[in-house]
Amino acid sequence: MATHWNSGMLLGCSTLFLLLLGGARACGWVTVDSPTTLLGSTVTASCTIQSNRCSGLEGEEIQITWRLDSMSMSGSQHKSAEGTEVSNLTISHFNRTRAKLWCYVVWNGTPQRIGMAEIHAGYPPAKPDNLTCMMNLTENSLTCRWDPGLDGHLPAKVALRSSKSRGQCEVSQEAIPDCIPQAGQNYCTIPRRFLQLYQKMDIWVSVQNALGTAESEHLCIDPTDVAKLDPPVLKSIQSVPFQTDCISVAWEGAPTSSHIEQQCELRYRTHEDPGWTLVPDIVSPNLKTHHCGFLFGMDYRFQMRCRRVTAMGYWSDWSPEWNFITHEKAPAGKLDVWWKMTPVDSGKRAEVHLLWKALKRNEMNGRILGYWVSLNPRRRNVELTAVCNTTETQCNFSVLAGVRRVYLAAYNSAGESAATEVIFLEKKGQPLAGIHTSPCDEHSLWVHWEAPRATATGYILEWRQASLPGPAGRSVSWQVEWNRSATKALIRENIEPFQLYNISVYPLYADAVGLPLHTTAYSKEKAPSCAPKFHLKSISKSHAELSWDPVPIEMQNGFITNYTIFWTSTTRDELRAVVNSSFTTFTLRGLLPSTMYKVHMMASTAAGSTNSTALTLVTPALDEKEIQYLLLFFGLLCVLLIVLIVCFQKNRRVKNQFWPSVPDPANSSLGKWVPADLQQETLQTASAREPGLVTISDITVLEKGAEKKAPLWGKKDPVPAAAGSFPDLPKSYIHPSSSSLPSGSRAPGEARPGSYVNGAGAVQYAKIVADGYRGQQQHVPSPLYIRSDSTQPLLSESTPSPKLYENLWFHGAPQTGLHCQSSQGDAAFLEEPLIDFPLLQGLKINGAEDLHDFQRF
Repeated sequence: MATHWNSGMLLGCSTLFLLLLGGARACGWVTVDSPTTLLGSTVTASCTIQSNRCSGLEGEEIQITWRLDSMSMSGSQHKSAEGTEVSNLTISHFNRTRAKLWCYVVWNGTPQRIGMAEIHAGYPPAKPDNLTCMMNLTENSLTCRWDPGLDGHLPAKVALRSSKSRGQCEVSQEAIPDCIPQAGQNYCTIPRRFLQLYQKMDIWVSVQNALGTAESEHLCIDPTDVAKLDPPVLKSIQSVPFQTDCISVAWEGAPTSSHIEQQCELRYRTHEDPGWTLVPDIVSPNLKTHHCGFLFGMDYRFQMRCRRVTAMGYWSDWSPEWNFITHEKAPAGKLDVWWKMTPVDSGKRAEVHLLWKALKRNEMNGRILGYWVSLNPRRRNVELTAVCNTTETQCNFSVLAGVRRVYLAAYNSAGESAATEVIFLEKKGQPLAGIHTSPCDEHSLWVHWEAPRATATGYILEWRQASLPGPAGRSVSWQVEWNRSATKALIRENIEPFQLYNISVYPLYADAVGLPLHTTAYSKEKAPSCAPKFHLKSISKSHAELSWDPVPIEMQNGFITNYTIFWTSTTRDELRAVVNSSFTTFTLRGLLPSTMYKVHMMASTAAGSTNSTALTLVTPALDEKEIQYLLLFFGLLCVLLIVLIVCFQKNRRVKNQFWPSVPDPANSSLGKWVPADLQQETLQTASAREPGLVTISDITVLEKGAEKKAPLWGKKDPVPAAAGSFPDLPKSYIHPSSSSLPSGSRAPGEARPGSYVNGAGAVQYAKIVADGYRGQQQHVPSPLYIRSDSTQPLLSESTPSPKLYENLWFHGAPQTGLHCQSSQGDAAFLEEPLIDFPLLQGLKINGAEDLHDFQRF
């Protein structure tokens, strides 16, 4: 359906297009009341359609629409008496300088163009202003220029009109062809053939467009009055004899203007002058002039220009420069001097650093060739003794300690100046009452001070750049202020922005130099070039101590007012602290353990701030003391573990520390001692055994009577029992090991006694009855061998560290237990211990009388 509609629409458009080509004007047309109108005014238009002349529109309802460029508009439509369809359109405020108005007829739902009218809008032409004309004598033409005024937005015709006239242009005699400027130009040139020289001409500018015409003011001139002459040429410049501050200048006019009476100007300057000095109103028929007031020995540049004497004429261009050096004479004036003196050679001599200012330009009188310093002034017929001769404005020399004055003079090719006397005064006068500074501009500073109580004759201002290293930092700039009532001075020499200067002011007195007062200043400040870099001094779980180095002076760019420290973590908002510029350390407090922080600093001056790079730090989980305590705890724990391990591995030694060992009698020297007369006897039992230490099997305590009890240690022996009584069977004290137990030491089937448990009281060890050795009488009571109160068990082995043994205690053992053995067994029971104790072999044991088997040695 859409394809069928598009095909039909294209066919209809083609038909209407061919219809319009055949006679569109006869079908419809557009009319506008004024194709060119004033911008912002009302525009009316109408579109007329003759349907009987438009093929395809007969009998159809006609609908007319409008478009202004691309904007749709609607008008009022009606049918006229002639049967045509008419649509009227009114645009109340037409604000376009150029537009196309289209009329459309709707056919088959599509607007079709019927007619178009182009409308222009603008303003009437503005009046041209500031008409001027200038005649070029080289080209013999007159060029006039003007200001066109406001743009009218409409095509306009511009023409420079003129006519020849008489008097003051009251009557025009002959019209001159118009001069038409090129498009966009506001000037036009009238050639020589149309000019009337030495007579008046009436000249004006005319501008015309569709809305009106405008003319400039009329200019009535003689072309020669507005002529611009060619520049003159300087011929010579000379000094006037006997008046060396005056010069004579000669020139000649250009060939094209030599017949014109001229008025000239002369200007001159030196290389140091900021501007030109003008000598006006030079009118000389002989083309020469004189002028005075020039400085001696100065290099000047001269230029000249001229114009016609009438005031309406234009100045010529300046002539080429002419250089001239005036004559010299001896310098005049005195030098401003400052000095510094340092004692040397134990005070016998002094090093003098003498400084002076160059003479002013009006005092130099030429080029200064040098300066000399002497200990005495120049006199006739006396040779000058100079301590210094230099082209600089400073000098170092050595003098005797008593020298208090020197003389300084400048000289040039014409002579030397009067000597300036320099007196070395002591620097002990009163200082200023106060001093401060303020910037004037980037390259100058105002220094203000409060006058001292004493009357000063002048002031010396001294300054140096604080950031310059080495010899450059020791160089000083200075100036003198001779106005004794002055309280401020402007310093300009060697002042740069963003640099720190140390400034000192010395008051000068008639007989002394005052002590200086110091201050520092910047002529201009800005943000620091960098900020300090943090150094971490110490850190704990709750605080961190930071330090930094101050910003170098050459990078401060101003006075550091404060430092702002920022720190933040992932869990907290950013915190800040402002510290004084004199601080170089800061402690961050309230930090969290095991947390990462980022810290940076901002250094600030009065003119701005600069941030430093960020420092990342992580707080530890424990403080240093806590770590030390923890390490100490673990260290002690490790030591304890090592001790316990050693104890388990070396349990015997530990037991010896808590339970001291009792010496083994079998291994004692007494046990191995044999009397001399028994050494020859042969112990068959011992020989029958293998050599080595003998293990004690049993020790039997034999007592006199059954009621006899073991006495306590340190007490008297108890009364012996009745003789002949059989002693009770003592309790066994030593339990033999299974490997060393003699076969006859215990009856078969005898139960093993329990281990002995150490008691608190004394236990009878053994009783030895001494019967006298080899018939000797023994009156000493038989001692009892009492076991001590020690809880340490006795040892049963012959090694240096004997093994534990059991103390067997036979409670309730029958006495027949000893007699159930054969006589051979009893002999072995008693004989074998005596072999281990040779000393006992010669002793008599009480209670053994009835033991018929006991062998007596």
